[in-house]
Amino acid sequence: MINVTSKKVSPSIDKWLKEAKSESKALNEGMYLVHNGIVRQSSRAKVRQGVEDDNVKGMDFDYDAAKVDQSVAETKKMNGIFHVRVWLNQGQLEVGEDIMYVLIGGDIRPHTIDALQFLVAKIKNDCVKEIEKK
Repeated sequence: MINVTSKKVSPSIDKWLKEAKSESKALNEGMYLVHNGIVRQSSRAKVRQGVEDDNVKGMDFDYDAAKVDQSVAETKKMNGIFHVRVWLNQGQLEVGEDIMYVLIGGDIRPHTIDALQFLVAKIKNDCVKEIEKK
């Protein structure tokens, strides 16, 4: 169920990176990747399937925290991954507002890219509920 009153304040990516780089595991990391998903005006159907559709005015967004935690744990087990951090918004979001941030720290580019793609896909496909408002 969507809790429409629990919209959150977006995190500071500069702070996240500073914290990640201060950890002992950071000495093994060669790169960080950040994903920032935001509410877009064009609908999912229009973007992914080319279907003409009304513009999105906002989104109801919620997530299953246990599933997110499990997805993060799986990502941390991936080869070459040393840092994983996720923030998800919640509630009624407007176009342009942040939906999620994901930070991945890994040893080399292929490992880090693979982990980011894996985790964002897991979150989007298995952990969240998004309802576009038109």
